[in-house]
Formats: sequence, C-alpha cells, structure tokens
Amino acid sequence: MHRWLGLLLLALLGGARADEQVMVCYGYGCAHQAPALFADSQLDPLLARLGTAHDGVDERRLLAEAVGQLYGWAGQQTPIHADRGGNYADEGRRGSMDCIDHSLTTTRLLTMLANRGGLHFHHVIARVLRTRGMIFEHYSAAIAESGEGARRYAVDSWFVDNGKPAVILPLDEWMDGGGPDV
Repeated sequence: MHRWLGLLLLALLGGARADEQVMVCYGYGCAHQAPALFADSQLDPLLARLGTAHDGVDERRLLAEAVGQLYGWAGQQTPIHADRGGNYADEGRRGSMDCIDHSLTTTRLLTMLANRGGLHFHHVIARVLRTRGMIFEHYSAAIAESGEGARRYAVDSWFVDNGKPAVILPLDEWMDGGGPDV
C-alpha cells in the first residue's frame, strides 16, 4: 500500500514545474552574473496577463510591463536593484548594468517567457546593435512579430530604472537613435 501511495505521489509531483532560474548580468559587459529564481506563483499570473493580449500592440505593452516586473523580482535577489536608467545615474554602484548586461538579461527573460508560452504575437530574435560613429555602440534585446512581413522591435530595459517597464520601439526607430534621453 505504501509503495503505491509513494508512486502516486511521485507521479503527481513529476508533473509540477520547477522554478525558473535566469542568470542576470551586471557590472558592465556582463562582468558578473547572479542567478535569479522565479517561482511558478510569480510566473503563472504574469503569463496569464500576457495571455490577455488581443494583438501585437497589446502584447508589446504587456510585455514591457512583464519585463519590468521580472527585473524587479530579480532585483530582490541580486545587486541589480541598484541599477538606474542609462549609465550615468548609477554612480558606480554595485549592481549597475550597461546595455550589454541589459540586452543579454532581457533576451534571457524574453526566452523564458516564450518557452512558457507567454508570447502569442511575437518571437524572440537575436540581440541587435546600433552604432553612432566608432565609439558609441548600444545593444538591445529584440522581438519580431509572428507571420510574414513581420516587423521587428527593440526591447530595451537599459533606458529605465530597475523594475520599470522596458521601452519597446520599432527596430528602425531604435536604430535611428530612438528612445528616452538618459
């Protein structure tokens, strides 16, 4: 009897998902990484909210909020809570992030959401780079609309303080220097 009960318990627990771990970059150029754990009790409501999107425009708005929320939770576990929009407001604090840190981490967060079925109108694509002259480079995570003739978008969390919604812009606008002045 105990054996059957044990097998039943194992079968029930086997269907449970484990918490998600995402490595968060910080320290400029991903010099440091720390694990951030996201529980199902956090992710399930976030994914349900993303599931309410009626179209790509709505999904991008909800995705910006979701990325901000994930960064906020990651900041409760890692030094990135100190990160401020841009590079100058950080004042060299531990946990500061540059665009490389943000683009890598945001791509990982977006991939986690996609792998859990959170994206219905978009998919994650490779990071993007814009350059101004020879020394001004800026990286961002990116998504593309699903389907033919899909528009691409930068998902740029570097512009905002930790926990705030990411900035999502059409990629051509972002490539032309679009985004908040920080």
